[in-house]
Amino acid sequence: MLSKLVFKNTFLFLVLFVFSCGNSVKKKDTSENKLELKITSNKVLYHELKTGADNYERYLPLLKNKKTGIVTNQSGILNDGTHLVDFLLSKKVDLQKIFAPEHGFRGTADAGETIKNDKDIKTGLPIISLYGTNKKPKAEQLNDIDVLVFDLQDVGARFYTYISSLHYIMEACAENNIILIVLDRPNPNGNIIDGPILEKEHHSFVGMHSIPVLHGMTIGEYAQMINGEKWLKEGIQCSLQVIPCLNYTKNLPYVLPVKPSPNLPNAQAINLYASLCFFEGTNVSVGRGTNNQFQIYGSPYLPKSDYSFTPKPNEGAKDPLYNNVICYGEDLTQIQKVKQLELKWLIKAYTETTNKPKFFTTFFTKLAGTKKLQEQIEKGVSEVEIRTSWKEGLQRFKEMRKKYLIYKEN
Repeated sequence: MLSKLVFKNTFLFLVLFVFSCGNSVKKKDTSENKLELKITSNKVLYHELKTGADNYERYLPLLKNKKTGIVTNQSGILNDGTHLVDFLLSKKVDLQKIFAPEHGFRGTADAGETIKNDKDIKTGLPIISLYGTNKKPKAEQLNDIDVLVFDLQDVGARFYTYISSLHYIMEACAENNIILIVLDRPNPNGNIIDGPILEKEHHSFVGMHSIPVLHGMTIGEYAQMINGEKWLKEGIQCSLQVIPCLNYTKNLPYVLPVKPSPNLPNAQAINLYASLCFFEGTNVSVGRGTNNQFQIYGSPYLPKSDYSFTPKPNEGAKDPLYNNVICYGEDLTQIQKVKQLELKWLIKAYTETTNKPKFFTTFFTKLAGTKKLQEQIEKGVSEVEIRTSWKEGLQRFKEMRKKYLIYKEN
């Protein structure tokens, strides 16, 4: 009995010693991208989140002796900052070509800008654009490919076009008997599920599937949903393998190491993106042409206020809305993180605009995925009532979504 007590007290002393002696234990990174502290064999260990790209023990064997293509951009990096293309080449993977989504391989092109085929200066690899008239790889562009690797950082919003590119990639792989390996990455908007469900008649490249605006899935989980629900042409399915993130749960805050696209410069913009993107279908600016894209909104038609900004051409916005015109609106750069799709700013702007007849553009319905939202706002329906009208559709989606989840919700 005494020996057990001595052992217990000794173990407790060692644990306390580890925590109290700052000079004895090297402090490790405690940033948001780390999981909880654990004690194993009297050692303090941090379990670091690894993206699918860093989970290379799982996918490198699948690429051995295979002619490989890759769909990626500037977001396709490992934890040490190495780009996935450079990493694969260092591992002697037989890379044939790069396929680039909206904004291009380097991620600097404007939203909607046509991207031409090119060649990567560093590696000499050909770059095939998957934006503009060639959203889906052609058979001849895949005839020298055995396996395709997909690594793009999504932000969890229906109208963020990387999941639309994923759809077409999966379809092309299915049609050409090519294996698709998706290297998963965390969803920076976690498991937020909100917004109207897209109606099939409003299908477009900014809304491919009947899902809510915020879907609460990683891109790997979403790929499994596309396959499982048979959303590809004629219900075909591709040979899909998702390489999961390690040490990740959906409630783990995740800050992206690089901008996923030119106009999402930081975590605040990524968090507000889904709520403010509706303004892209109105006569209100979301700050393109400033350094606070998707963190502010304003227009010349809103009341003069203490806050204003003047858009000017910059990276990702060569000709921004209201170029060199003063806009009045609201600064959201310092507000707390939102945990739902917010409509209050859209409703406020519509209520206060002096140009109601031209407030909404035809693009708004594509973003909303339904005509109902515009009609509700124009009729003065309250935000509470609008949100209630989404409830049934959201519940159906949540039930369907369960089948495809890889990570714990809490």
